[in-house]
Amino acid sequence: MLAILLSLLLATLFHPSSEASAADTGTVASDRSFYAGKTVKVFAGFQRGVAYDLYTRLTANHLSRHISGSPALVVENSVEGGSATGARVYRAAPDGTTLAALIPALYFQQLMGKAESRFDWAGFTWIGSPTKSHYLLYMRTDAPYKTMREIRESSVAPVCGAGEETTTGYYLPRLFEETLGTKFKIVKGYKEGPDIDSAVERGELQCRALTIDGFFSHEPYPTWLRTGFVRVVLQTGTKRDPRLPGVPMLSELMDEYKTPDSSRRLAKVILASSEFGRPLVGPPGIPPDRAKILRDGYNSAMKDSALLAEAKKGNLELNPGGGQELAALAKEVVAQPPDIIERMKKLLGER
Repeated sequence: MLAILLSLLLATLFHPSSEASAADTGTVASDRSFYAGKTVKVFAGFQRGVAYDLYTRLTANHLSRHISGSPALVVENSVEGGSATGARVYRAAPDGTTLAALIPALYFQQLMGKAESRFDWAGFTWIGSPTKSHYLLYMRTDAPYKTMREIRESSVAPVCGAGEETTTGYYLPRLFEETLGTKFKIVKGYKEGPDIDSAVERGELQCRALTIDGFFSHEPYPTWLRTGFVRVVLQTGTKRDPRLPGVPMLSELMDEYKTPDSSRRLAKVILASSEFGRPLVGPPGIPPDRAKILRDGYNSAMKDSALLAEAKKGNLELNPGGGQELAALAKEVVAQPPDIIERMKKLLGER
């Protein structure tokens, strides 16, 4: 009898119960088969054909092959706006079948305490980003501004177009005002980038700020450059983009105009949006093993020869960022001191 009890005790110690085994090893196994036959929806809060959409579809076209179970990925476009798309995916069931492509500056709303920020930027499950794109400001060549200095010294502000406050068309010209002393008249309310570009063509606007990769990814920009319809007057980033030789960088101009450290810190927080690029996220609470499957699949897809070929054909620059890297950055940007938040509120506030 004693021998039987001893053997049972040893079995308990060295052979976990079936429930414990399932908790330790079954999760990975079940997640590996979870996506078989499933459909993963990818919400995109922008219209088809814009740069954000092109990058989202590029990813969706190839990601399935790199996820165990090969689920179907379906992109659903909406013009509800970035805030609503962020809130929608944040509230979605955390099973890994609902993802979203977000505009990268939604964390502004959280820092500013905006009511429409119905999410925690650091709480998303970060999957990856296909590129980290810096920004530029283009100007119609018939506008009387060839340089940022001419904008700075002019008594009449150039008219730029924008969407909401978290779009580059709005917050970048405001940042240039804070760091370089320029002045812009910003017309808000355009639904998408193409609407702004059409207004530029009609002569209603003179300028727009957007991503460098977006500018070189699709029409009308290549034609505009070739015909001399627009010129690029500034670029951001830590090094000059080879596609923009001779275009001054924000950092150079801040040195020239002796921008104070407080304004440079503000610029660093604002321009962190470029490091997020065009991120793909899921809701909070996706099981860690399943999140790892999505992240690993994403990283693998970014090296897929078919994806690389499609990106090259579509003039889509790739500079991928991983989910864990983006998650760490998200925690960093939302942990800002009160003085920076107050500067952001001033920069992005109504005038």
